[in-house]
Amino acid sequence: MCPRWALLTQDVQQLLQQVSALVMERSHPPGTATLGSLVSKRLNSALLASIADFEESKSPSAEQLDALREFAGIAAEASAPDSLATLAFLYMCLAISAKYGDVPSVDIVVWSELPTGAGLGSSAAYAVCLAAALLMVCGAISCPLQEGGSTGRWTEEELTLINSWAFQGERVIHGNPSGVDNAVGTWGRVPTLRILLTNTKVPRSTKVLVAGVKEKILKFPAIMNPVLDSINAISQECQSVLEEMPANPSPEYYPVLEEFFDINQHHLNVLGVGHPSLDRLCQVTASHGLHSKLTGAGGGGCAITLLPPDTSLLAVESAKQDLCACGFECWETKIGAPGVTLHSLCSLKAPVLHELSQS
Repeated sequence: MCPRWALLTQDVQQLLQQVSALVMERSHPPGTATLGSLVSKRLNSALLASIADFEESKSPSAEQLDALREFAGIAAEASAPDSLATLAFLYMCLAISAKYGDVPSVDIVVWSELPTGAGLGSSAAYAVCLAAALLMVCGAISCPLQEGGSTGRWTEEELTLINSWAFQGERVIHGNPSGVDNAVGTWGRVPTLRILLTNTKVPRSTKVLVAGVKEKILKFPAIMNPVLDSINAISQECQSVLEEMPANPSPEYYPVLEEFFDINQHHLNVLGVGHPSLDRLCQVTASHGLHSKLTGAGGGGCAITLLPPDTSLLAVESAKQDLCACGFECWETKIGAPGVTLHSLCSLKAPVLHELSQS
């Protein structure tokens, strides 16, 4: 067992995600209550039995989540990221404890550089880290960090298990997520691309936006289903291009990706997940010869702008200045990461260690 370690995951959809969960296992004498038992003592046996009866195909029930909200003192209508993160933690902790054995007494500290609830996949990165941490401390998966090593990755079978539990956490937070964010957070596997990440600072709810899209599809199936088919085709074509691209792609790959960005953004507006702030963002970057699209659920939040290798520094800086003049916040960064990874504390960057030590 690894006595002290940290988990980091980088989610490509949120583009430079650095969400880390530091878990320090405490030694506790025989008879000391475990984390799972401390929570379960205040929940009725029928609810615990239903949580224990976990099936990957089923979402957490409304009854289960209502009981956990009551236990944690979270209002029924609460949608703040910290409230939803607490709810996901309680559900995953109880369900994993019931299936694999009690989770020992632990400290869990979560730290993120990125804004939450902005379409950057931070909830998925959180769920992936949390799933890996809980599964490891209860013995469901191994500790992949070798003695003296700085990082470790789990086996494909263990990653599949981590991903399935992370998806359950995403279901608690979002209701009906696609599963793409947690899969990318688990496995990574994307070539490095240079991008501009822009936050419109317009708050939105993934759950509400997804429900709106569903309602529109049910109302106009003959119109909306072809749009979804086209979005799916764009994703498949984009995947083919990305698979062909080397680790450091040349400019020749970018024109087709830029077209995909433009077409996809128009389709997303048709689905009803656009926003005037995102339209403005796309107009600003287009004036500098750049191509952008929303990321996440839309309705505000963030967008990504593709920066081909031959993009001049002047063009990037000018675009950033114009976007900031709109009240947006910009970062120049890169996408691409190996997925969820176990890190020794000595391998973490000083700012990460500092933030975690303050918690």
